[in-house]
Amino acid sequence: MSSYKALIIDDEPDIRELLDLTLSRMDIETYSAADIDSAHAALEQQKFDLCITDMNLPDGNGIDLVKFIQLNYPNTPVAVLTAYGSMDTAITSLKAGAFDFVTKPVDLQRLRDLVNTALKLNAGKREIVAKHSDSPILGASPQIMKLQTQIVKLARSQAPVYISGESGSGKELVAREIHRLGPRSECPFVPVNCGAIPGELMESEFFGHKKGSFTGAYEDKTGLFQAAKGGTLFLDEVADLPMQMQVKLLRAIQEKAVRPVGAQKEIDTDVRILSATHKDLSKLVEQGDFRQDLFYRINVIQMCVPPLRDRIDDIRFLSEYFLKALAKDWEMELPRLSSNAEKALQNYQFPGNVRELENILERAVTLCDDEVITPEHLQLPTDGNPVSKVGSTLGDHAIPDFVEGDSLEEYLTDIEKQAILKALEETRWNRTAAAKKLGMSFRSLRYRLKKLGLDTDD
Repeated sequence: MSSYKALIIDDEPDIRELLDLTLSRMDIETYSAADIDSAHAALEQQKFDLCITDMNLPDGNGIDLVKFIQLNYPNTPVAVLTAYGSMDTAITSLKAGAFDFVTKPVDLQRLRDLVNTALKLNAGKREIVAKHSDSPILGASPQIMKLQTQIVKLARSQAPVYISGESGSGKELVAREIHRLGPRSECPFVPVNCGAIPGELMESEFFGHKKGSFTGAYEDKTGLFQAAKGGTLFLDEVADLPMQMQVKLLRAIQEKAVRPVGAQKEIDTDVRILSATHKDLSKLVEQGDFRQDLFYRINVIQMCVPPLRDRIDDIRFLSEYFLKALAKDWEMELPRLSSNAEKALQNYQFPGNVRELENILERAVTLCDDEVITPEHLQLPTDGNPVSKVGSTLGDHAIPDFVEGDSLEEYLTDIEKQAILKALEETRWNRTAAAKKLGMSFRSLRYRLKKLGLDTDD
């Protein structure tokens, strides 16, 4: 006897028969309904692991049925059958809570992929609860609690999610958590920084290429879509995609297929798309710098990661977490914040968010020798500008100008690196003398060298 049950709702006998045959071969027991009333009756009598419904039914709309099941049977995933090319309908169904959609005529392999993914949801529900309790997204503020709830809910869906938020706020961490808690967790999570790929290589990176398709293509290459098969493709800084690539990406997402450069045939894909950027994507759409149809397709569900300054109650918790991690990694006594240092952090605006807090504390640990971090060790800007003078020099080492929009953390790290190099050169690479010159312990200097990639020891 089958361990899974599925409800098929469609007024076309041929479609019902096709779906029944396909699912039965997957060892799934199927029940059929020709309209919404029959579906309601079946749902009352049986517990289903999956529902597949058509959009147009004799006594109502498939969207209404999706909402009804979401409200009354929230643990039952619903897939929607849509007409070919009806992307607006598919997106509406996803927004209403549908797990995923299948276009007619039905591609049986895509249907089987969808069904297998859906069945993993309830099978792994206990595991998901256990995983959620071990979330890497830290904090106890109302904003973080809300974010955690959203993540668990979105992990059950296959809808594309657009994650907005400032740099350093944890957008990729959120994307990884949606993947980790979802039914695709055993398959790859493939992150790609869209702004870091050269324009001429972008199509090859995303879709792959065939040997000899262009100069330098000495062998077949697997693209990112293929690499993420069965899993999640995370498009970070999606706003940086050039317009030409936006068109090709839109087609790949809508058709669920890609064509490698130089290939004659398309390859079916099975990935979930998550995307993020720190830029205002809707504003870029208004300006004509980002395609509205692509934005509409990737922004089916939007979630916003709150900036650290909007959840100052989490600063103490995050600080304790990062300091414990540093103490463990560096094999040192646990540093602690003085009350004044804690107040200084709570009053700081954190333009670089959680990532900046981590970097500030790491730098502070190297500067304090008695395990107590004071405001002076934090080196927080007091007027919104870096502490060091812009455009100055450290001996022969020029400090680059800080340009508005650049990463403050990277800028300060570069200054620190130049200061350490200067001290080492002046002491002929005597680390003990250099540490004294820099006003830090030998141990602190050793770990800074390791962190900055300046440690030449084996």
